Amino acid sequence: MADDRQKAADAESVAIAGLGFVAADPELLPRFLAITGIEAQSIRKAASEPGFLAGVLNFILAHEPTLMRFCEETGIEPARVAGAIRRLPLGDDGYQTSG
Repeated sequence: MADDRQKAADAESVAIAGLGFVAADPELLPRFLAITGIEAQSIRKAASEPGFLAGVLNFILAHEPTLMRFCEETGIEPARVAGAIRRLPLGDDGYQTSG
């Protein structure tokens, strides 16, 4: 159980790094906002919604050059990014909350 919580925390950490990466890039941020339909001033609120962080990683994973640049800048391996998405709410069809 503690291992699952650690994996979920790691996945969230990867996604938060991804959000920072996207938000800091003047070319990626407008594209992310356009694709998601989120307004810039609503990102903080949206970030607390289930599925948002998985959406950030989906955005990064959808474009290999973006993924590789993110990985180079953060030192996070591509496989760790792909694995993280499956541990986030709405990251795949198999995600379930513990309750």
